[in-house]
Amino acid sequence: MENVLVNRVAESGIITINLEDNYPSKAIIVFDIKDYLFHGLILKEKDFRDALKMHDWTQYQDKNTLIVCTADAIIPLWAYMLVTQHISEIAADIYVGTEEEYLKAHYYNLIKSMPVSQYKDQRIVIKGCSNKPVPAAAYAYMTQALRPHALSIMFGEPCSTVPVYKRPRAV
Repeated sequence: MENVLVNRVAESGIITINLEDNYPSKAIIVFDIKDYLFHGLILKEKDFRDALKMHDWTQYQDKNTLIVCTADAIIPLWAYMLVTQHISEIAADIYVGTEEEYLKAHYYNLIKSMPVSQYKDQRIVIKGCSNKPVPAAAYAYMTQALRPHALSIMFGEPCSTVPVYKRPRAV
C-alpha cells in the first residue's frame, strides 16, 4: 500500500488574510517641525515661513509624508497647515502624527472599506508573522470587521493557529 501525503491545511477551506500585504506601498518620510523652533521652544512665524520657502520639497515626492514635532513645544495649528500647503501637490499622502498613528489610521480606513461580507460563513486565519510593523490595532480592526460574517477567526499560520472567535451553533 502506497502512503499518500495529504495537505489537510490546503483542503480545509481556510482563508488566510495577511495584513502585511496591505502595508503602505509608498515610502514614509517625516517632516519634523522641531528643526524650525527658536531655541527649541518657539515657532516664529516669519522665520518659519522663510525656512519653508528655502526647504527642498522634492524629497517628499510620491511619499507618505508625516508631519510631527518631536520637541516638547506648543505648535500653532497654522504651522501644520503651512507645511501641508507646500507638499499637498507632491506627497502621496499627508498625515499629522507619528508613523504608528499613521499606520493605525491607514489600516482602519482600509479595513472599513473592505467588502468583508465576502467572508460570510468562512473560516479565517489572520496571519501573524510579518516583516513590516503592522500595528496591533490592525488585528483588532480586522477582528471587529470579520466577526459578524466569519464562521471562525484564528490568528497565526494555518498549520498552527490560536482560536480567536467561533460563531455559536444555531439551536
